[in-house]
Amino acid sequence: MSTPLSVQAPSKPIPSVVVLDTCVLISNVVRRVLLRLVDRGLFRPAWSPVIGDEWRRNAARIWEVDAADISAQWDQLQVDYPDADQGDVGLFKEGLRRSDPKDWHVVAAARAVRERCPDGDVAVVTRNLKDFNRSELRGFGLGLLDPDELLVRCWLKDPAMVGWSLREIEGDFAAVGREAGPLAEVLKRERLFRLNRLFSAVG
Repeated sequence: MSTPLSVQAPSKPIPSVVVLDTCVLISNVVRRVLLRLVDRGLFRPAWSPVIGDEWRRNAARIWEVDAADISAQWDQLQVDYPDADQGDVGLFKEGLRRSDPKDWHVVAAARAVRERCPDGDVAVVTRNLKDFNRSELRGFGLGLLDPDELLVRCWLKDPAMVGWSLREIEGDFAAVGREAGPLAEVLKRERLFRLNRLFSAVG
């Protein structure tokens, strides 16, 4: 008898704090799925004012929404997650060499979290893995994951909770007057391929 997909691989630890790069936050689907898991206590989110500036600028352009509305959404995130913003992290860029300089502010935010939570497991979560030097981050005690890997780890720890968060996607679309379509197609569009295989295996 085959082993269920959800228990085939050994469970890897979920970081206690994840720095969410702009490219992750900009996805309405991924952002909402992740923040529902934050609300259930699986991990804590972190970001910086620079990430916020990038999010507001890109979200207004991509979604063609008034900048004031986007700013209001970002402000609400600060209310909902008051410990997430790490403030000015410029000093934590010191010593960075091998990651892409345009993403040093993301690594710096993670280093700021690490200093405040020295016993925590901190990781950068980004779609742009190639822009971050994994060994450099490891030298600072930081992990590096893409959203798919983070969600797979969450699934292996608590598939019921992650399944619930995924099923809420349909309501996210309905709230803005859209239809989500088949969940498998949504997850594929979001490049959550491994998570989709796990979710599809259990229905």
